[in-house]
Amino acid sequence: MASDDELAERLRDGDEKALRTTYERHGAAVLHLAQRLLGNRADAEDVTQLTFVAAWSGRDSYDPQRGTILAWLLGIARRKAIDRIRSAARDGRVAETVRAQVAPPDEPERPERILDRLVVADELDRLPAEQRRTLELAFFDDLPHPQIAAVTGLPLGTVKSHIRRGLANLRRRWEVDGAASGSRSAGPSRAL
Repeated sequence: MASDDELAERLRDGDEKALRTTYERHGAAVLHLAQRLLGNRADAEDVTQLTFVAAWSGRDSYDPQRGTILAWLLGIARRKAIDRIRSAARDGRVAETVRAQVAPPDEPERPERILDRLVVADELDRLPAEQRRTLELAFFDDLPHPQIAAVTGLPLGTVKSHIRRGLANLRRRWEVDGAASGSRSAGPSRAL
């Protein structure tokens, strides 16, 4: 039977059998830690799987001088369990926020408001795709600029520029439409 040091060396070399042996040898300890942290067997099994996937993909980062392979695996499992806990807490906060929302009254919407929303939607469709997407995320999804950058993969400065240019385009178009029809002088912010 290979020692943990030999197993770690084979694992770093990309030996899939070493991964299987590592799992057979240390999987129960990883599962035990995950279950203690999470209190849920199904989540603990998911974290155990994520731990060994991360160990395989990050096998070059294992340094036997810093600790045993078991300690390395438990460190990965701990981080994965904490990520799972944070994600569940975030999901719980979102669900609680949604439940706390006051239901809108059942009164019919005014025709002017419907018309304004249709005009805004039409004007948004005329914008370049990235400007439209950033405006929708900012105003309809109420995301701050850094989150929009994370969602779209765009740099923060680009997100801010797209929003600024998109609003300027909407404002110009709204003013032209308002001047032509004489009915929409309040601007796009009323409908947004």
